Amino acid sequence: MQEPEGSFSSSTGWTLPGIKIVSPAAERLRHILGDDDNMPTPTIFTEMDTLQHEGGELEWKESARWVKFEEKVEEGGERWSKPHVSTLTLHSLFELRTCLQTGSILLDLEGYSLPQIVDDIVDRQIADGLIPPELKEKISFVLLRKHRHQTKKPIHRSLADLGKSSNAGCPCTWQEFLFILLGPHGKTKSYNEIGRAIATLMVDDLFSDVAYKARDRDDLIAGVDEFLDEVIVLPPGEWDPKIRIEPPKKVPSSVMNLNELGQMNGSASGAAGGEDDELPAPHELGEELKFTGRVGGGLWLDIKRKVPWYCSDIYDGFHIQSISAVVFIYLGCITNAITFGGLLGDATDNYQGVMESFLGTALAGTVFCVFGGQPLIILSSTGPILIFEKLLYEFSKSNSIDYMELRLWIGLHSCLQCFILVISDASYIIKYITRFTEEGFSSLISFIFISDAIKKMVALKYYPINRGFKPDYITSYKCDCVPPDQGDQMSKKECVKNGGLLVGNACKYVPDLALMSFILFFGTYSMTVSLKKFKFSRYFPTKLRKLISDFSIFLSIMCFVGLDMLMGLDTPKLIVPTEFKPTRLDRGWLVMPFGKNPWWWYLASFVPALLVTILIFMDQQISAVIVNRKENKLKKGCGYHLDLLWVGVLMAVCSFMGLPWYVAATVISIAHIDSLKMESESSAPGEQPQFLGVREQRLTGILVFVLTGLSVFLAPVLQFIPMPVLYGVFLYMGVASLSGIQFWERIKLYLMPAKHQPDFSFLRHVPLRRVHLFTLVQLVCLAVLWILKSTFLAIIFPVMILGLMVVRKMLDMMFSQHDLAWLDDILPDKDKKKEDDKRRKKMKKVVEAESDEEPKPSTHSPVKIPMEALKGETEPLPYSHEHSSP
Repeated sequence: MQEPEGSFSSSTGWTLPGIKIVSPAAERLRHILGDDDNMPTPTIFTEMDTLQHEGGELEWKESARWVKFEEKVEEGGERWSKPHVSTLTLHSLFELRTCLQTGSILLDLEGYSLPQIVDDIVDRQIADGLIPPELKEKISFVLLRKHRHQTKKPIHRSLADLGKSSNAGCPCTWQEFLFILLGPHGKTKSYNEIGRAIATLMVDDLFSDVAYKARDRDDLIAGVDEFLDEVIVLPPGEWDPKIRIEPPKKVPSSVMNLNELGQMNGSASGAAGGEDDELPAPHELGEELKFTGRVGGGLWLDIKRKVPWYCSDIYDGFHIQSISAVVFIYLGCITNAITFGGLLGDATDNYQGVMESFLGTALAGTVFCVFGGQPLIILSSTGPILIFEKLLYEFSKSNSIDYMELRLWIGLHSCLQCFILVISDASYIIKYITRFTEEGFSSLISFIFISDAIKKMVALKYYPINRGFKPDYITSYKCDCVPPDQGDQMSKKECVKNGGLLVGNACKYVPDLALMSFILFFGTYSMTVSLKKFKFSRYFPTKLRKLISDFSIFLSIMCFVGLDMLMGLDTPKLIVPTEFKPTRLDRGWLVMPFGKNPWWWYLASFVPALLVTILIFMDQQISAVIVNRKENKLKKGCGYHLDLLWVGVLMAVCSFMGLPWYVAATVISIAHIDSLKMESESSAPGEQPQFLGVREQRLTGILVFVLTGLSVFLAPVLQFIPMPVLYGVFLYMGVASLSGIQFWERIKLYLMPAKHQPDFSFLRHVPLRRVHLFTLVQLVCLAVLWILKSTFLAIIFPVMILGLMVVRKMLDMMFSQHDLAWLDDILPDKDKKKEDDKRRKKMKKVVEAESDEEPKPSTHSPVKIPMEALKGETEPLPYSHEHSSP
């Protein structure tokens, strides 16, 4: 006889896989919370007071408090402890359960003063036979003793607290819950632990919901039972209870806890979390990339999706965070424009130069940010386009073809091809771009930024390190101006102006500016990184730390520009055009489409335009997928078809004006996203700020590109910025865009012993050797792309991006779908999707059928904890009581 699949335990029996066993307590809680009116439960503040002798008198003194994590009054009584996770003894939870079973519970008690509430509580105790009537007066007397709060201490404030409102005095709150524990002397620690247990329960999201909606004693006990089902026990010999556990960076939400309510198969427990076989969410890019089957259907849906948000895209940008984002991205854009403008000038004999780069960046960027589907994307020139321009110019020159006219027709054909891709919903294929392709492309662009920044610093040929300078021969260093007689009294410029000749060893001496340039370069990068992390430090108030972090780039640039001015050295400065005219004087601002090339070139240009279109399509859409990934929590949707349409239109416009072509810049777009990230401001003590999303708007992009166009008029100010400072910004952009990429984290695993590796989720589910193999494949692909980028084969770079998708498809033969689900994303499969839809519909019907049934009564036998100590003959004294308020 074949044995059933599963695991056996002597106490629980067989557990069949795939079956969720729900506890009776969870069934009751589902019934309690089922008729929820979607009103959020208010955050509960819980305070624990203990009865103490102070100056010969009894008083209730605050000893601990909870908002989400526990804070204790330190032994000296002068300050609160750091917020930490409450660690409870299992025995205290069982004792608390017994207290709720045997004690008096008053639900929906209406009270307008503490004496009235105390009278009602004591009367109920007498009615239940828990205390004799003759003790009423004494118990009431003790319960009404003075309450001393920690906030009533004299105010000693640190510099970081200046500007914060003080909450000294009696807190003006109302009490929703009151828990009073009466007991004899000698069990101080036990009573304290029971008080901590109920306080911890009250700040638990699920139990607080139950407490607000409880209708009888059994509902509260069911809430405790569910808490016990989810509790995790630490072995006493392996953990020191005195150690305070730091609050985690992320905790499960109450919605997640409700969805996993009562699953007794171990999936909800932390101990079994590593054995959970549930795969990550499938690779879904949303409805934006669904194939409509209609001409221009995807474009029409993009327009309908974005129009309702257009007004908010403007006024959402009016925030102080937008100022820092504008400064950051503006400096990155003008640096990029100057860099690519100079390279284009060298590659095309100044048919396109810095002025064309500035004008094209301003024009294309502004139009895209105003009308594009995803205004967070930043347009810029890219390396592959530069290579194509260089090869096209050399081809035109060697074949006596007019370069600008041929380029115009290539741009027009590419515009037409982009339009065909838009109306045919060709962006649908982007759904097959998984994390494997995204990370390979993003890493390549990041490494290009890093390497270019370093190359530019190494190539300071006008400011070399003077290795031949000898201090001992300083007396022989002189420079004279001949033939004028007063040559020794002239400056260098005056000598050359008057026709003199500079003679001497020191005439060609250049100070060692390379060292200063590297100080500016690494200083800007290091200071930016440090200030970005400053919001996680402990200095200054939270808002000031966040403000410094938001303006980290601006502060770093201003600091090192000031240092450069203070030193007074002739470091290389930013060169900005001062006149609005083409770089090459023999061309105008408009390119004529006819007259210089044979007619058949107008048709033959369709072939090179196809390569440009593939490059534009892949570069634009991969960057858009990276920007729109779900980790960024974008709420206003995106528009892949609308973005590609405007990129194609701008291709035609820039071709007519002889301006560079523009496409989404991956690294600068990621930097734009990072500069606009929002985090929760108000949080409980100890709770980490939660990432809320990105400030989605069009204003920052519009301002960046308008300022780029106006940079010609800002030349007197911008010329003070040293180029090494901007190269440091480039380096930061490249390094920052690598953070959060799983590929980069897996590369670092090669250098770590297994026991020191971080607890990544994919390491729990995939063997380490398979992880290394997958990373090796990505490294090989990245190396191939880098080699192609660095040679004349860079023109087929877009085809190799498509090759990454082919390699990803081949990985299905090397890795199981389980491994790929954790290391990458599962490729879309029509048949599999249909099966999943059928399975979801079937499960939905089962859940609906079960929800119609009445919940079964709890079959948990009450836990028997002896309470003789609480019912002893000794005269009971109130020891501790606890109250909670929203």
